[in-house]
Amino acid sequence: MKVRNSKEQQRQRLREDMERFLSGGGRIKKVPSGTSGNAPDQPGDRRSFPFTQGPPATRTDLSKVAATIDARKKARRARRPAAKRGGPRRKLVYDDFGEPIRWVWED
Repeated sequence: MKVRNSKEQQRQRLREDMERFLSGGGRIKKVPSGTSGNAPDQPGDRRSFPFTQGPPATRTDLSKVAATIDARKKARRARRPAAKRGGPRRKLVYDDFGEPIRWVWED
């Protein structure tokens, strides 16, 4: 079974990683609270997250399209009467424990 790290062990490892980063010449930049990663004021119109380099995507409202499709479905159901099966049907009979026993024919 895999041994899980405690919160204190995770904090210690994070502290060690930060100390190693800072001792290697790294710097920590303070960002004000509430600043978005997609802020348009990034230099060169670049976003901080690498996958959002392009302009923000526009969203298309599909509620009218969905309403049209639903209306077509309802119209199709109204035109076509419900299919009625004639003749006998096969039914599976189960025992008290839910195990199938046999097939029987019902009208």
